[in-house]
Amino acid sequence: MKLRMMGLLAATAISLATAAQAETVKIGVVPGAYADSIAALVPEAKEAGIDIEAVEFTDWTTPNVALDAGDIDLNYFQHRPFLDNAIADRGYKLTDIGVGILANIGLYSLKHKSFDEIPEGGKVAIANDPVNQGRGLLLLERAGLIKLKEGVGFTGTLDDITENPRNLEFTEVEGPQLARITADVDLALGYPHFIAASGLFDPGSGLIYSGIDDRRFSIIFTVKEDRKDEPALKKVVELYQNSPAVKKTIAEAYHGNDKLYTLSWQH
Repeated sequence: MKLRMMGLLAATAISLATAAQAETVKIGVVPGAYADSIAALVPEAKEAGIDIEAVEFTDWTTPNVALDAGDIDLNYFQHRPFLDNAIADRGYKLTDIGVGILANIGLYSLKHKSFDEIPEGGKVAIANDPVNQGRGLLLLERAGLIKLKEGVGFTGTLDDITENPRNLEFTEVEGPQLARITADVDLALGYPHFIAASGLFDPGSGLIYSGIDDRRFSIIFTVKEDRKDEPALKKVVELYQNSPAVKKTIAEAYHGNDKLYTLSWQH
């Protein structure tokens, strides 16, 4: 009985020591597949001695502000071109330490079943930030609705439209809010993970999607430059990329539709 009690005490001591050594990592996320997949990682991270605390944001500006200020340890919501633009604009000392989901984007309409039905003077909602606006404009060009200045690529803006034969009217909207305005316009740029999270309509109902050729837009784990080699932060990425629970949650977030996303680290 005495030996058994000693064993229990030793086990408790080990457990308490492990808990005391656990490191908290605050991760900035946006709603949908990104937040859900980070939440799915919590139990595995805890077993590895890391307590993940997800901090949810509803815009695409504050997560980098919070990271730069040290309020969070890393964020998981943006792709590299978006980060590069933020660095150029704000002078952040931020970098990435690994890739996650490649979230395809699409063009959606709740009023029309094809691009041919988009009327003269039709209203189009598009992201208001430089990089994602450029991605949306490239899709509109692929759909035959506009033409852009040659060579502008994903850096294109509304000012780079050289041909707009249907005189489409554009409304610039904060990216996470595009799903909510889709019903009010003829056509909208859409992000399947936000659409799925909103429950407003089927994220698989897009008229056209980007694809694996857009791998540069894979969502990245972003940290402050002077923390890029911290073991706990690198461990979070490693656990994420190897977690069956994360992969399952991502698939569920995208309604099991693999045309809406790619696991970038596997390609």
